[in-house]
Amino acid sequence: MGLYLTDWLCMVVALALVIIVMLQSSKDDIKDAFSGEKSELFKNQKARGAELFLQRLTAVLAIGFVVLVVISCAIDRF
Repeated sequence: MGLYLTDWLCMVVALALVIIVMLQSSKDDIKDAFSGEKSELFKNQKARGAELFLQRLTAVLAIGFVVLVVISCAIDRF
């Protein structure tokens, strides 16, 4: 039961997913976490440009990762 191509792809996609998530900016402020306040001013603001691209890329990578893990588990059973 060596490492198959799907196992290597899982590792690459997981690493890419971590990097893409770390590149995204957070809309939450650290002081709001401690004060209990939550500003709803920018709640309905839509993502544009690079933010939209990173959100979509994150979704695609997450779905791809799940599919690769399922395929890898199915291969390891046989």
